[in-house]
Amino acid sequence: MESIPSNFAWFNLPNLPMPVKVLFSGYLLAIGLGLCMAGLQIMQTHGMADGKPGLSLDDIVYSYYGSRSGSKLESKLNGSMKGMSTPEVRLGIIKWVRNGAPETEWEPQFKGIFNQYCVQCHGPGSGVADFSQYEEVKKVAKIDEGASIQALIRSSHIHLFGISFIFFFVGFIFSFAVGVPKWLKISAIAIPFAFLIVDVFSWWLTRWNPSFAWLTLIGGFGYSIAATIMWFMSMYQMWVLSRNGKIYGNAWEADLK
Repeated sequence: MESIPSNFAWFNLPNLPMPVKVLFSGYLLAIGLGLCMAGLQIMQTHGMADGKPGLSLDDIVYSYYGSRSGSKLESKLNGSMKGMSTPEVRLGIIKWVRNGAPETEWEPQFKGIFNQYCVQCHGPGSGVADFSQYEEVKKVAKIDEGASIQALIRSSHIHLFGISFIFFFVGFIFSFAVGVPKWLKISAIAIPFAFLIVDVFSWWLTRWNPSFAWLTLIGGFGYSIAATIMWFMSMYQMWVLSRNGKIYGNAWEADLK
């Protein structure tokens, strides 16, 4: 039977009890997969705002500032929704929108088209615009002024609450790391929160002025890199560094010095 180190000498990632390692690793694996899925979702929504694959400054501008030269519906049909219908249908809707989306043409011609191609996602109770109703379609057929204040408030509070919890637990796990200078550990834990605030704040600034779109890219890139570094270092110390059998001592006690 192995002796238990005194003075919480096991209180670090390499020497944690196996149940705790499994708990931490399960969380990190689930969160890592979730963040990858979030990245793919961003590429499929914001990343196609300009109609081209990949996330760019133009995508950020179209998503938050809008395309003031056209309607939001037209921007979507030329961007992230481009592949959701045939080219003929898409061009027909765009022409109708540019003509002012007259209600006289809705029932005989366009209601059926929207029901066929759009209502599956944009229907009653979907949480987004209900494209089975002309009044809802008319709203997005106006000049595209980007994200609405209501949408920004909703997205901001979801991101600030939800992602902060993710970073809290990732940072908490990383705080047990050994061999990391105190200043570097503090920086790695703090950086994701700082860049998250920059990211969310940049949405509001970009809606006001498209020149701030670069802040969104910097914010997202910054917290992604910091979280990724903590993720890999935590997994490495729990499952690779631990194999040498060394007792590393209380990680938190070392950071008090």
